[in-house]
Amino acid sequence: MINEYLNIYNNLVKLTRNKLFFNKISDKDTFSQRLLIFFFHFAFFLKIFKKNTNKKELQKIYDFVFRQIELSIREIGYGDVTINKKMKEYVNIFHTIIGKIENWEKTKNNEKLEIFSDYLDVCSESEFFVNYFEKYRLFLINNTLNYFTKDVIKHIF
Repeated sequence: MINEYLNIYNNLVKLTRNKLFFNKISDKDTFSQRLLIFFFHFAFFLKIFKKNTNKKELQKIYDFVFRQIELSIREIGYGDVTINKKMKEYVNIFHTIIGKIENWEKTKNNEKLEIFSDYLDVCSESEFFVNYFEKYRLFLINNTLNYFTKDVIKHIF
């Protein structure tokens, strides 16, 4: 089961490494920017799969992903006190993002643009993010959770 969660996490990381994101962000490729983009991917992932997946299973995925984030922060070299503080901040940011995308389908385009502008230092091309995440949302809808647990996949959308 852990390998399945690791594949989900690695698939999300792979999506986050898309260089196109960092051409559209003023503050280039930093850990914080990557993490925010990761959070958007993960938030859409949870939003789509919560309808058809056992809540305990999604909680295990959530816990695993945040454990991996904590390990990444440790690898950067932060101490325990800083890690606890950062993790609390990151969890709060993530839950705020989830709240903002909860009604994504009913949200107007200008409001979607604002969501990305609030979190990412976008260079006036936040339409890219709206279009990308709409395609990503549809990609998630057209696949099953099981699809993401098998291996790190090539994402085409």
